[in-house]
Amino acid sequence: MLVFAAVVLFLGAVFNVITWPRFFQRVANDTRARDAAGKPTTFYTVHLVLLLVALAIAVASILAGILLFV
Repeated sequence: MLVFAAVVLFLGAVFNVITWPRFFQRVANDTRARDAAGKPTTFYTVHLVLLLVALAIAVASILAGILLFV
């Protein structure tokens, strides 16, 4: 059961690491990401926070998966 839990944690981490940065590239290139002056908008900031949270969860998942084997 521990191996299954570790695999699920690793798969979730891989998903976050692969999916969110590619998604954020699309957000950064979206016209809603910057205002007329070129400053980041709330749209950009919210998605940046989502990216950072997803990557933090990925790191926590990897650490938890490793700790299951220790």
